[in-house]
Amino acid sequence: QVQLVESGGALVQAGGSLRLSCGASGRGLSSYHRGWFRQAPGKQREFVATISASGSRTYYVDSVKGRFSISRDNAKNTVYLHMTGLKLEDTAVYYCAARTGAYSNWNIPVADYWGQGTQVTVSS
Repeated sequence: QVQLVESGGALVQAGGSLRLSCGASGRGLSSYHRGWFRQAPGKQREFVATISASGSRTYYVDSVKGRFSISRDNAKNTVYLHMTGLKLEDTAVYYCAARTGAYSNWNIPVADYWGQGTQVTVSS
């Protein structure tokens, strides 16, 4: 069993920055690919960024490329999402995810484990 806990969500002005963290507990954590998804009110959950178990591969949705960066610290069992240049449309609940198996199809919001979410609100 793996538990994921997100933190770092906040109210921030457009153009600002935030760093989200996702701590994990459980067994075999270093073998899990990790990702971030988000869900805005009235919308479906969408993929944001992912990092492979080894940390050697990352992938981002086009709308955040160049602004967001995902990283992981396996010694701390923690994944980070560094967000810069925040826009109003980045407002959402951000969820951390953990998945085993092939490092593919991240556009589909499926995971072995999910966190409870952390709210990011960008104001004008």
